[in-house]
Amino acid sequence: MGNNHRSHGLPLTAGGVLITLGIIFGDIGTSPLYVISAILGDRYVSRELVLGGLSCVVWTLLIITTFKYVFLALNADNKGEGGIFALYALVRRYKVTWTIFPAIIGCAALIADGFITPPISISSAIEGLKKVNESIPTTPIVIIILIGLFVFQQFGTRVVGGFFGPVMLVWFSMLGVLGALQIVKYPDILQAFNPQHAIHLLINYPQGFWLLGAVFLCTTGAEALYSDLGHCGKQNIRVSWIFVLLMLLLNYFGQSAYVLHHFEGVKWKVGESTFYLLMPKWFLPIGIAIATAAAIIASQALISGCFTLVNEAMKLRLLPNMKVVYPTTHRGQIYIPAINWLLLAGCTFVVLFFEKAANMEAAYGLAITIDMMMTTVLLTYLKYVQRKNILLVWALPVVFLSIEGAFFLSNLLKFGHGGWFTVLIASVITFAMWIFYKARQLRKKHIEFVEIKDYVEPLKELMKDETIPKEANNLVYMAMANDKSHIDSNIIYSIFRKRPKRADIYWFVHVEITNEPYGATYSVDTIVPRRIFFVRLSFGFKVEHKVNLMFNKIVEEMVKNGEVDELSHYPSLRKYGMPADFKFILLNSRVAIDDALTPLEQFVVKGYRLIKSLSLSTAEDFGLELTNVEVETVPIRIAPSTNIELKRK
Repeated sequence: MGNNHRSHGLPLTAGGVLITLGIIFGDIGTSPLYVISAILGDRYVSRELVLGGLSCVVWTLLIITTFKYVFLALNADNKGEGGIFALYALVRRYKVTWTIFPAIIGCAALIADGFITPPISISSAIEGLKKVNESIPTTPIVIIILIGLFVFQQFGTRVVGGFFGPVMLVWFSMLGVLGALQIVKYPDILQAFNPQHAIHLLINYPQGFWLLGAVFLCTTGAEALYSDLGHCGKQNIRVSWIFVLLMLLLNYFGQSAYVLHHFEGVKWKVGESTFYLLMPKWFLPIGIAIATAAAIIASQALISGCFTLVNEAMKLRLLPNMKVVYPTTHRGQIYIPAINWLLLAGCTFVVLFFEKAANMEAAYGLAITIDMMMTTVLLTYLKYVQRKNILLVWALPVVFLSIEGAFFLSNLLKFGHGGWFTVLIASVITFAMWIFYKARQLRKKHIEFVEIKDYVEPLKELMKDETIPKEANNLVYMAMANDKSHIDSNIIYSIFRKRPKRADIYWFVHVEITNEPYGATYSVDTIVPRRIFFVRLSFGFKVEHKVNLMFNKIVEEMVKNGEVDELSHYPSLRKYGMPADFKFILLNSRVAIDDALTPLEQFVVKGYRLIKSLSLSTAEDFGLELTNVEVETVPIRIAPSTNIELKRK
């Protein structure tokens, strides 16, 4: 049973390349709207600044985006899926616990980026209207577009998804043509390919090193490119990247050439767009419309990416369960209402707080540098344990951590200018994920398992004891134990001690999240024929948890095989062929009040309870909310009981 999706088998096709343009490159593709303007800032335009800044952009796109992500990271796929959690799932197989921390930090940073990418992309595009009419208020227009974008999420994007590719093809073609026209006029700008200009800027230009914070904006979409690997396949991404890179470079060179030859010696005005300078006046309305469409598509891709990341974190038990909606039958397309409205609130705050794209540039990029460094750490470790190329193992941290570390240091300047906002968001998410991880570790470490064979005879006796009211024909427990020899002591406590529960058939079901992205399989171990069964369900970390649906299919197959009886065990119902009833028991473990917890353990337990109280119920998470479910609270000891001497008088 199961469905294996193998995205890495997606063939290289013209249609695949077009779809890739629409899905993958929105974020990095809209960077020309603000990168060169950010580098200029409020400085005097000079050859040293323009050629040096452009050279930095060129080599950042070649080293970080092309070599690290398009060449190296796309090879580190997990059954065709990419992103920080797919990478973590690969290294997790080597049983090294510390690797969870780069994954958590990287994920949190990428989600935090979702609060600022839509505002900066859409604001940069809409602010072109100032070129048409200086008095047009852009902030309300940006907010209206954002509200429309987020409201639309619940309907799914497949309807308009077919337009994304063609629109982005038009966008990139426009970038290339506008840039090429300037390069033909001023070919001397091609000197910027020489990396000496970049080195000279960083070393000799006054405060040149700190310009890296602006340069970094050209590659902020690289991490999203890796995360979206599963939607398109690596060959389609690599081929389309050749076209995208060429168009981006043409535009960056074109903008730089125009600025250098028209404004040399002039102090640049903060917020002035270098991008729209390339357009003749008659073309401005068309250019602004295309730029706005591209910015909306870029925002859409990032929002979808946030949904995917949060969903994966929930499946890996690193975030509280939230309602997940599947608006279409399109694989991988999900909608998480809580995250959608949280992102809308955050994006609206960013627009109102920063007002202009130029102010957002000052805050943008800090969180993403952290994410990129975490990806480098995990990639390095993966190459190390695979031991394929020892040179690469050393080169990865030396080259990439040096460059990304420099970007991180330069971006630290942005902290006081608004970078604190994304760092705050990332820190809150990291904290929540750490709490969940530590709480799970505590429970896993101290949960007690008992030998199931010791309780087979008592269970048989309980089935026969008619002095105890029957709970159900079939009693189903969700178990943490993952093998047929053991069972959770909490389950035994529930069956025999809390309130004896008699049934005709007992089922113990263990759900496991695998390191694979997709697939759903199961196995059944018979403890007592036709009476006691242990079921192991395995889901990929991107698969929806439909435990009830899966369990029903398992029972159907077992009925066909003659392993269980589908008819009710109540004589009056059996006489008329009525089907047997099922009852699910979900156990909520609570730390016993008398446990002597350390301060850290108390903090983790209380934090976990607080966050958990805001999440979906376990029944909804497992898809059991419409079935006969009973939730029980049972004690769990995670520390020795407080030692109190008690004497009888």
